[in-house]
Amino acid sequence: MTGFKNPAPIVLEDPNAVRFGFTPQSENWNGRLAMIGFLSAILIEAFSDQGLLHFWGIL
Repeated sequence: MTGFKNPAPIVLEDPNAVRFGFTPQSENWNGRLAMIGFLSAILIEAFSDQGLLHFWGIL
């Protein structure tokens, strides 16, 4: 294959990389961690039959 130019592959930024500031990657991580937090709160309330604040002894 003479004369065929193989261009260098385009390397895109890793969408899961941890970056600081207002970037799409940091917003993705923020959303993921928020989903984990909400799920944790729901599971604590479901299994302890108490609200989250009562479970932690705040109220």
